[in-house]
Amino acid sequence: MMKNNIVIPHEHGGWAMVSVPFIIGMLAGHPSWMHVLLFLAWLFLYLASYPFLQALKKRSKRGHLIKWGITYSVIAVLCVLVPLVKHPELFYFAIPLVCLLLVNIWHVKRKAEREMLNDLCALLIFALGGAAAYLIGDGGWDRTMVWVILFNFIYFIGTVFFVKTVFRKRGNQRWFTASRIYHILLLIIPWIVGLPWMTLAYVFALVRAFIYGGKQIRPMKVGILEVVGAVYFLVVTVIVIQMKL
Repeated sequence: MMKNNIVIPHEHGGWAMVSVPFIIGMLAGHPSWMHVLLFLAWLFLYLASYPFLQALKKRSKRGHLIKWGITYSVIAVLCVLVPLVKHPELFYFAIPLVCLLLVNIWHVKRKAEREMLNDLCALLIFALGGAAAYLIGDGGWDRTMVWVILFNFIYFIGTVFFVKTVFRKRGNQRWFTASRIYHILLLIIPWIVGLPWMTLAYVFALVRAFIYGGKQIRPMKVGILEVVGAVYFLVVTVIVIQMKL
C-alpha cells in the first residue's frame, strides 16, 4: 500500500509474523544489544520483500516500487553487518531463505499468491527469523531451536486457516472443517514433541476458530483478534520454553 509515496505492507498478520517468532527466539536464549541490529535487519528485509514482489506484478509503478525495495535492502544490509561478523553462522540461514523466497516469487509470477504452499513458505521464512534470533543469543543448533521454529510455524498456519475461512474461503465447508480439525491437532502436537504445556499457547486460536471461523467479520475485528492471539501466544510460549530450559 502507498501512503505519501511510502511503500509498506498492508497485511495485519505480517507485522505479527515478523516480530513474534523473533521475540520468542530472542527470549529463548539470552537477549543482547545485537538483537536490536538483527531485528532491524530482519524488519527491513521484510519491508524490502514487499515492493520487490509487488514490482513483479505492477509494471506502471515498477520504478517506484524498486526504489523503495532497494532503500529497505540497503538499510537491512547495514544493520546485519555487525551480527554477521560476530556470528558468521547466520550465513547458514541464507540457503533455506533464498529457496523459500524463490517459491514465493514463482507464485507471484503465476498470480497465485493465495495458494497454501506460498503461505507455508512465507510462514517458514518468518519462523527461521526466530531461529536466527535464538542462535545469536548463545543458542545452538539444538532442540530449543527446533521448538522455536515448529511452534511458531504451526501457530501461524492456524491464523492462515482462520483468515481464509472468514474472507476468501467463507462459506466453503471443506476449509471450515479443515480449519477446525487443524486447530484441534494444535493441542496434540506439543504432547508429541514432549512439551505438553505448550498446548496452552494454542487455546486462544482454537476458541477463535470455533467461535468466529466461517462467519462474516469486519476486517478491523479480524485484525484485533490476530493481535490479541499473537500476544497471547507470545507470552505463553515464552513462559513455557523458559520453564523447560
